[in-house]
Amino acid sequence: MLAVLTHFSSLFVIAQEEPHPVPELDLQRYAGTWYEVARLPNRFQERCTGEVTASYELREDGTVTVINRCMQANGKWTEAEGRARKAEHDGPNSKLEVRFAPRWLGWLPFVWADYWVLHLSPHYEHAIVGGPSRKYLWFLSRTPKVEEATMQELDRRASEQGYDIKDLVRTVNTAD
Repeated sequence: MLAVLTHFSSLFVIAQEEPHPVPELDLQRYAGTWYEVARLPNRFQERCTGEVTASYELREDGTVTVINRCMQANGKWTEAEGRARKAEHDGPNSKLEVRFAPRWLGWLPFVWADYWVLHLSPHYEHAIVGGPSRKYLWFLSRTPKVEEATMQELDRRASEQGYDIKDLVRTVNTAD
């Protein structure tokens, strides 16, 4: 009977509630440089070996310039410039979408990726970013390194949002 139930239950996928972004994001305070301190592995950061930063600059039109940088194994820096915008006209500004494709491709919906701010410390010192698919996850900090207690808190919060953090990669940042 257990084998039948196990087989039968594998036929159904339980719908998981979407992650909850923070209710409000002060983009002026969020702007500036953030250091990645951990991430779920992803194909577009495969060559990044450390020193990962994301810099955000608020633009007059309400969008955000995004510049992601990282060090590669060969010692060279790689950089990608993108644009972020509010994902939903009437939704919270903590649900953003970002594109790194050329501007002229911006009209195509598939070049935009979810960028939801899921957690933000009260003084904008640490953040968790992800999206509804839960395939992507980043822990960000205003400093290159964080205390172990902070990492554990970020782990806990990501897990509470339904992220599987067992494959989380801690980012190597040598700057202090």
